[in-house]
Amino acid sequence: MNHDARKHLRANLLMLVAAAIWGSAFVAQRLSLSVIGPFLFTGLRFLLGAAVLVPLLALNAAARAQLAAIRRSPALLLPGLALGLLLAVSISLQQFGLQYTRVANAGFISSLYVVIVPLLGVFARHRIGTGTWCGALLAALGLYFLSVDEHFSMLYGDWFQLAGAVIIAVHVLAVGHFARRIDPLVLAFLQFTVCGALCAAAGIAIEPIGVAVLRGALPTLLYCGILSVGVGYTLQVVAQRDAAPAHAALIFSMEGVFAAFAGWLVLGETLTPRAMFGCTLMLAGLLACQLLPGSATQKDDDALPA
Repeated sequence: MNHDARKHLRANLLMLVAAAIWGSAFVAQRLSLSVIGPFLFTGLRFLLGAAVLVPLLALNAAARAQLAAIRRSPALLLPGLALGLLLAVSISLQQFGLQYTRVANAGFISSLYVVIVPLLGVFARHRIGTGTWCGALLAALGLYFLSVDEHFSMLYGDWFQLAGAVIIAVHVLAVGHFARRIDPLVLAFLQFTVCGALCAAAGIAIEPIGVAVLRGALPTLLYCGILSVGVGYTLQVVAQRDAAPAHAALIFSMEGVFAAFAGWLVLGETLTPRAMFGCTLMLAGLLACQLLPGSATQKDDDALPA
């Protein structure tokens, strides 16, 4: 195996670990709901994630230079503010919706951003290939079988997950735009801090808070804050330097599979045959969106590494 092949293999393995962390984090998010409000949990989770990045920022010369430039020109904070707001909305929708749906549903529906990102490119006049349209059709059919039962009713929480997936897709496109101008670590730190501050403020204002609440939520906060946000993002940044964008999006879409497995293993959640068929169709749609010929333009691919 040559050097380039080893780098690609290492990158793919790191991204798979990140997808596993993110998928299993849905279980921790669900468990947290019994002890802490969704806004406060999200806020503290992302502030912890921002804290994890502080040592990396201190060791990175490019990041230090970028932070110095921001101190000289506060207008450079605007991309971080915008991304932090998008992140706060998307993750809050996801966390709130977890109260009313299964972990597997949340994981798979959230992964739909992989299909939604190139579809949103239509509004930017990007050319959308047949692979993307096939993937979108399969994903839509899968969502129907996963979420809509025989009585044509949809789980309440699935609507929140779907709305969150749309906002995540917008966030991905925005990161792809701003990451060309700002160091990725700095951009991550800024958006995590803004998201954490906004959600924590909302949680303090409208949700119960106290020592008992924080103590009860500590294990899930540590997992979701340090591992899911801090470590997961760091693995993503390190891996994607040596990975093809289409491969990255494909591997990260496995987050839904890991979420379903973790929900079964930890919470004992099971899926009906109908729901399992829906998951299969959604996974096929995610794969088709990335693997079929003409799945996306190069401009779309450039937006995916967020």
